[in-house]
Amino acid sequence: MTDTEYQDQAEALLRSIELACDRINDATDADLDNQRVGGMITVTFSNHSQIIINLQKPLHEVWMAARAGGFHFKHDGENWMDTKQQGEFFELLSRFASEQAGLPLRFSS
Repeated sequence: MTDTEYQDQAEALLRSIELACDRINDATDADLDNQRVGGMITVTFSNHSQIIINLQKPLHEVWMAARAGGFHFKHDGENWMDTKQQGEFFELLSRFASEQAGLPLRFSS
């Protein structure tokens, strides 16, 4: 993957997260607060826990930190997959966000 391809895919991922937070706030009582600074999004839940998604440009990875731990994702041509084969990015984000919010939340691209 070239730097430009990575940047395009990573920016699309961040935009999807921002849009999903807006959609979830409109459809549920989750009350997510998402803030983006450059290549990092912080999602804060009503219980003040956070999930942080951060671009790692030199490695062509996306990192996610949640209560469940830290995860690294690489794009496989179709999806962002965990480098330790834990699963697909949005699947894991949905699971971790649901756990932290105490509500079933669904993130998708």
